[in-house]
Amino acid sequence: MASKCELCGKAPHYGNVISHANNTRRRRWKPNLRRMRAIVNGVRRHVSVCTACIRAGRVKKAA
Repeated sequence: MASKCELCGKAPHYGNVISHANNTRRRRWKPNLRRMRAIVNGVRRHVSVCTACIRAGRVKKAA
């Protein structure tokens, strides 16, 4: 499963972590995803959405 929000398309970001001694290493920042049941096009299904979409109310939760 790709770590990508199915609603907004938020995906991992890449960059460097730099220590005080200027040592660098590659790092990947993943989005905070939750798998939940939602109503999509009138049908209940499992979707992988980020918590920002859940808090903003962009997801209609299935009961």
